[in-house]
Amino acid sequence: MPTIMSHAIIPIAAAVMINSAQKPDKAIITKPMIFTGMALAMLPDADVVGFAMGIDYGDPLGHRGASHALLVAAVVAVIFTAIMRPIYWKTIFIFLFISMASHGILDAFTNGGLGAALFWPIDDMRYFAPFTPIEVSPIGRNFFSARGLVTLWSELKWIILPTFIITCCVRFILRHRRQ
Repeated sequence: MPTIMSHAIIPIAAAVMINSAQKPDKAIITKPMIFTGMALAMLPDADVVGFAMGIDYGDPLGHRGASHALLVAAVVAVIFTAIMRPIYWKTIFIFLFISMASHGILDAFTNGGLGAALFWPIDDMRYFAPFTPIEVSPIGRNFFSARGLVTLWSELKWIILPTFIITCCVRFILRHRRQ
């Protein structure tokens, strides 16, 4: 898995891009919604509590299992959109869905673990992307090690910088198209 910080990058970028399509004083994705998106992007890793409850890693409810599924992301996005009751509910639903779904997708690009159960409950299989350049993050105390630094460098190269560049390009295009 990428580090918890890298999972938060996607909702931030999505919010910037969505808001860039609006007039500067008309942001659709507000700060509370951005924080909600960031929390949902990190939420799937709450499944690690299953280790303490004796749930096996490879179990459908284990780490990178059901909580990383696209269907779960859609259901959670519907629930949070209903709670927030925004005016632009379709946009907020899509934003929250992308925020949470991005977690399993990013995990599929890592080079370790069992893959992500993106299509649970239809399919229990764990999936990896065809290209897995992101170093899997060490868990616990090992995060603050040489391997942890390798992971952070990998995320900078494969998640943070590309996301920043794409966001800047989209923002530039949208703002200039609006003028």
